[in-house]
Amino acid sequence: MKVLSFQQMPYRNLPSDFAQKHNSVVDTPYNELVKASEMHEYHVNFLDEMMHAARSGFDGLATTEHGQAAYDILPNPNLQMAALAYSTQVEKLDVAICNVGRSLGKSKEALRIAEEYAVLDQISGGRLIAGFPVALSFDANQNNGVPPIETRARFAENRDLIEKAWSSKEVFAFNGKFNKHPYVNIWPRPAQERPPVWAPAIGNPVTMGNIIDADDAFLYLSWFGPKLTGQRIFDRYWDMVEERGKERNPNRLSFVQCVAVGETDEEAHRLYKPHVEAAFRNGLGSIPIQGLGLPGYMDIKGVEHIVKDPGDFGLVMKMRDIKYEELVDSQACIVGGPETVKEQLIELAKNFGIGNMVLMVQHGSMSHELTMKNITLLAEKVVPDLKKIWADEDWDHNWWPTGVAS
Repeated sequence: MKVLSFQQMPYRNLPSDFAQKHNSVVDTPYNELVKASEMHEYHVNFLDEMMHAARSGFDGLATTEHGQAAYDILPNPNLQMAALAYSTQVEKLDVAICNVGRSLGKSKEALRIAEEYAVLDQISGGRLIAGFPVALSFDANQNNGVPPIETRARFAENRDLIEKAWSSKEVFAFNGKFNKHPYVNIWPRPAQERPPVWAPAIGNPVTMGNIIDADDAFLYLSWFGPKLTGQRIFDRYWDMVEERGKERNPNRLSFVQCVAVGETDEEAHRLYKPHVEAAFRNGLGSIPIQGLGLPGYMDIKGVEHIVKDPGDFGLVMKMRDIKYEELVDSQACIVGGPETVKEQLIELAKNFGIGNMVLMVQHGSMSHELTMKNITLLAEKVVPDLKKIWADEDWDHNWWPTGVAS
């Protein structure tokens, strides 16, 4: 198994009543809430924490993209990933650089994404994993002004353009609905023949089918805990893999899981409780429900599944006031001493066939010092045993960058 250290980058010092007064996206009052010195500090801390994970033995570093959001202040994570690609290259740290997302459903400059990813792959010496998410509705439709009905069509066209820009041996013209280029001939091209693609999604069957058909890795984003959503999403995925005649290889499946480790269970709950609770209340919990799915954003199959099983959205509706105990019980965040956390992660991986575990190591208001502690305990006492999962089975990892030792 490959184990990656993952962070979104929240503004860590939001007021305790934030979720009762504000949305976390689009119209959050920046000047009222932000101290300039803290914003600088959090950006530097983020890079320090990611480098600590790389030095400590994680297989990769992962981050993502959101615009105009208090819970993730990385509008273009390729900036941070460039710094990490260079720093890890200089220190000869053999880790993957995984940008979980530049969201193609909102992008009006697909070629810029192709070029940025190619530069990252060159700086890192072929260690890039390219994330291609569709885009969250609030990000694409409210922040970027993309009509909801265009989101998925834009994603598909942008993906086609990027793949062709990476692979074409000749200069070509591209005349799409959203992209019109008389000449496409990007410099540089990726160092890898084709960077592996991990496609983040929340289980929409149409999106999932497209991921399998493209032979990408499915990166499941479950913010509600695998106890609530895992069984049906993973069963659906593996059923679709087999229906399409693909190999049931665990390496084609990645999973994001929030984790918080203390020296003991008691210490972990004491240290992390306020931060985990704040992370969910002030992040996902304070996104208005309409911001997650404006009319036209979701295709009919996705709507059908939500109507049949509205459980996920029911939990979103209560996130503003969710209790820490509910988050731990649902495994939305796995919290405890090393043995407790390790046991639950191993069980998840084996039950659902997960080959890549993407561990979210910083939550909400967690300080730099506590985040470093979490990373250290994970690296020393949890990650080594996770890496042994599937080691006795001879699976090819076709979704791992060629510039990183397998």
